[in-house]
Amino acid sequence: MKTSDITALLLLGAIWGASVLFMRMGADEFGGMALAGMRAIGAAICSIPLLTRARLTEMRTHWRDIAIVGIANSALPFVLFSFAAKTLPAGVSAISDAIAPLLVALSGWMLLGEKLSATQASGLVVGFTGVVWLVAGTVGFSGGAHAAGWAMAACLGANICYAFGAHYSHRRLRSGVTPLSVATGSQLAAAVLLLPFTVWMWPTHTPGWTSWLAVLGLAALCTSLAYVLFYGLMARVGPSRSMVVMFLIPVFGVLWGLGFLHEPATLARAGGCIVLLFGVALTTGLLRMRNRNAALGEVITEQP
Repeated sequence: MKTSDITALLLLGAIWGASVLFMRMGADEFGGMALAGMRAIGAAICSIPLLTRARLTEMRTHWRDIAIVGIANSALPFVLFSFAAKTLPAGVSAISDAIAPLLVALSGWMLLGEKLSATQASGLVVGFTGVVWLVAGTVGFSGGAHAAGWAMAACLGANICYAFGAHYSHRRLRSGVTPLSVATGSQLAAAVLLLPFTVWMWPTHTPGWTSWLAVLGLAALCTSLAYVLFYGLMARVGPSRSMVVMFLIPVFGVLWGLGFLHEPATLARAGGCIVLLFGVALTTGLLRMRNRNAALGEVITEQP
């Protein structure tokens, strides 16, 4: 990956790590469905300035594929994560995002015949180990619909949607459609889908200004801007490497939750974040495992 791609990856991790903070701030007053709908509607409004004649033509030509991506990468994950935010701490919700790269890599290898290098495979395993480390002890299903186990199941469902959306957009929208057209069109599709549910499930009490600021951050920063960056990154480096951003979201999510929501800092979370970062470094190529025979050959050739 180029330096610019790694920079975009880090920026996306920080932005999407903040999304769990905003969802946690707004979920109680808006409710899961209304919060998800306002996020999609706000993002669609923010994307209007990007609608040029050429992009409108691309969106009209590929509207079915763009709509499917909008459902898989926006509408359904927004609802599922907003539901989870009513129960889970922001850091734990963010941690669950690291499941997506593993799902993308495994499904690509098992179903689509994509190849993984030994370094990439090792990085995914290391990253998944960090996820297990961080999530262990938080899952339970007692307490009905608001149990942590059901919230984690919702997070898993959202990540399955992300994995499907990553492969689908890479295969169906890689050529002939610009990333901005996909990002803009998918948000419009998500907004149209969620609008009637948002009206139907609008909260009976008007949310406070803090919740409205959370919606603004979700829509403008964590959705409109972030998806433009994400689809551009996926077009350059492919879905498997792009989804590695899900390894960075837990790190930033835990940091934002610690700094702004005063969520507890534990040794397990710190250790898990370090393991996740190591997995990211392996998967993106920042660290490489040298071939043992090649290294031995270098030593032999250097002998006098």
